[in-house]
Amino acid sequence: MIKNLVIVESPAKARTIEKFLGADYQVRSSMGHVRDLPSKDLGIDIEHDFLPKYEVMSDKVKIINELKKLSKEAETIWLATDEDREGEAISWHLKETLVLPDSKIKRIAFHEITKTAIENAIQNPRIINIGLVDAQQARRILDRIVGFELSPVLWRKVKPSLSAGRVQSVAVRLIVEREREIQEFTSKSTYKVVGEFQIEESKGKQTFKADLSEKFNTLAEAEAFLELCKTAQYQIKSIDTTPGKKSPAPPFTTSTLQQEASRKLGFSVSRTMTVAQQLYESGKITYMRTDSVNLSDLAMGSTKNEIVSQFGQEYSKTRRFATKTKGAQEAHEAIRPTYINQHTIDGDVSARRLYELIWKRTIASQMSDAQLERTTITIAVSTAAQTFISVGEVIKFDGFLKVYLESIDEEPEDDNSSILPPVKKGDELKAIQIVAQEKYSQHPPRYTEASLVKKLEELGIGRPSTYAPIISTIQKREYVVREDRPGKSRDIKVLTLINGKISQVSKSENFDVEKSKMFPTDIGIIVTNFLSEHFNEIMDYNFTAKVELEFDDIAEGKTQWTKMMSKFYKHFHPQVELTLKTSEKASGERELGIDPKSGKKMIARLGRFGAMVQIGTSEDIDKPQFASLNKTQSIETITFEEALKLFELPKVIGTFEDKEIVVAVGRFGPYIKHNSVFISIPKTIDPIDITLEEAIELIKGKRVQAEKNAPRLLGKHNGEEVQVAVGRYGPYIKIGAKNYALPRKTDASQISLTDAIKLAEESETKNLIVQFEEDTTIKVLMGKYGAYISSGKNNYKIPADKTPEQLTLAECKAIIEESPVSAKTKNTTKTTAKTPAKVTKSKTTAKKTTTKKK
Repeated sequence: MIKNLVIVESPAKARTIEKFLGADYQVRSSMGHVRDLPSKDLGIDIEHDFLPKYEVMSDKVKIINELKKLSKEAETIWLATDEDREGEAISWHLKETLVLPDSKIKRIAFHEITKTAIENAIQNPRIINIGLVDAQQARRILDRIVGFELSPVLWRKVKPSLSAGRVQSVAVRLIVEREREIQEFTSKSTYKVVGEFQIEESKGKQTFKADLSEKFNTLAEAEAFLELCKTAQYQIKSIDTTPGKKSPAPPFTTSTLQQEASRKLGFSVSRTMTVAQQLYESGKITYMRTDSVNLSDLAMGSTKNEIVSQFGQEYSKTRRFATKTKGAQEAHEAIRPTYINQHTIDGDVSARRLYELIWKRTIASQMSDAQLERTTITIAVSTAAQTFISVGEVIKFDGFLKVYLESIDEEPEDDNSSILPPVKKGDELKAIQIVAQEKYSQHPPRYTEASLVKKLEELGIGRPSTYAPIISTIQKREYVVREDRPGKSRDIKVLTLINGKISQVSKSENFDVEKSKMFPTDIGIIVTNFLSEHFNEIMDYNFTAKVELEFDDIAEGKTQWTKMMSKFYKHFHPQVELTLKTSEKASGERELGIDPKSGKKMIARLGRFGAMVQIGTSEDIDKPQFASLNKTQSIETITFEEALKLFELPKVIGTFEDKEIVVAVGRFGPYIKHNSVFISIPKTIDPIDITLEEAIELIKGKRVQAEKNAPRLLGKHNGEEVQVAVGRYGPYIKIGAKNYALPRKTDASQISLTDAIKLAEESETKNLIVQFEEDTTIKVLMGKYGAYISSGKNNYKIPADKTPEQLTLAECKAIIEESPVSAKTKNTTKTTAKTPAKVTKSKTTAKKTTTKKK
């Protein structure tokens, strides 16, 4: 008989909780959600109050069977899933699926996995919050209906295999509209004048810079001003010193953590949430899905003690931040370390960096303001009405800046602030040089993942648990790409006045360089246009934000979710039917002009394999000609001249080693073909203008890379060859028939035999569930598709009625004996069992296993 059964979502969380509970408690994991709507049909009874038809997920059948068996033996079942809508829904689904009586279950939740928090939760159990469950169901069902009804419309009216989502489509619209703002933006140039001055009596010859108070629109105006400066005297007109302060940012919420981790650590939103989940489940931080900036009294007390201990009393200032985001009542505390005296953690580099960021932000939020002194010096020009202004900032007391300063998305274009020398009003200055440089206005910035999260939050679209899935989904569907782009070059004019002489030069500057920015694809633009035209309500930012508020009302018990669904569907479904009947097929077609050679119409449109330019139509006697657009080109913006150039390819640009070099554009972009080898052309090189020399360098580079990536024999381990290589999915180690993946940035050429063996062992240990001292060749491991038994070079499926963690050596051997391996094959494992076995794949092996069905 089991006294207490505790069910959580993940194995990592289960392992951490087990440390704090005694022998009377058994902790098991549901591995996330156990039930969902069916994958192949709508699974919602529209006619009967949108009744969902949930079913147990295929990969959770074994888990459910195990939990059913344990729950029957348990006196009390503690549902300890996360305290948000998803966590509440998981508890409710477990209750329904396991058929648990109310008298036997207790719902507990905690914001941090510590002994104190868990003991407190057990002492204060509650019932399942149906309001939170209904809010989660409402979101799931609404999104399912929108996806299932809109996607077939896109298949018929745009392109097969497309899909639409309520929030994702709105996120894509934001990126598309920003791109249009950029395309419509006209950059204007002005001339900014900066002077470098020195105090006449200064012994140290200390100089400082100052900006002219006015910018000039033309080169002539800038030159005329510099002419006036030839004979000018310069004098300190005024000195204004004002005290100031900077205050720390509040502790992290989900969205601010995602933004700051992107800016400071270069993490994607999904990576941030994955690492934060690991930190939470291992007991290092509080719950990572929250809108709240509050800290508990206990947290503020321990933070104050740490600040005083580390920096002194003057650095401490207790602060209570107000949470402005509606819906934040579901998570009562900001993201913070569970133990504030733990400044860092051991282990994974990503986890350590994110933890330290959270620690610094939490500590800084409870520290004193930074005290500043801002000095503004105004410099008079005797021959002109304009003045030069120099601004300097001195930190009088660093306060929270001793620990942390929040980053911003877009850094200032110019920053001429400098350390100012000691000066006084009336001091005469000498102009070392005065420079007038042409500056161009910048278009609105494209979204990064971080700034997109910020915008979604500002508009009230989505909630903490949805930001990462939204951004991952729109990239997976190829409506948006996140990438770097090299920019363009332009000439700017620079005038310099030195020693009474004005010189003029032109210099080149690189502009529009983009790093990890979000770009809409042609298919993303076309789908956005189509949905905005025919489903304006779904694509409306206010509607999407209003739906989120309705979910909040459902969670608080103010609204019935079925009434909300009924009201929505009443307007939505007729629009779907009307669009299917009356709308035209959308391809984003755009006429560019008339081809001078054939006299036929040239259009840019979406084709079967992506965006393309077409000369002629199917009605012409001759077949139409087609050319794919380059990855950086768009149907909306490609010019007639650019389109004509595409038809110059494929072309032979010369020979190398007696073989022709052909330049062409394929489905995946421009490439070179040489001696049956295909080499992608980088985005920095225009395939139309690529030179023979550039092509040869790419061919040679490909060879060098191929040699570097080729398998390298390091030696032998336990009689098996050990190799290191770089394959399609990155670097890996091969020992015998098993492959062990390495991090993508690993330099395979630097791996030694000792390193390889150690990394392989660590990989095995990472996924190890059970190892037997009596026979080390047999192990129970966790793979991509669940737990399995590994024996030598072969893998074996674990029967559904067996618990991987509790398997004995004898049981493993029995399973192996019942699933004999065919001696005819070396690289595949064939199992014969009473029922067909599922194909198993392991994270620790790249070897494919096949299953022989009876």
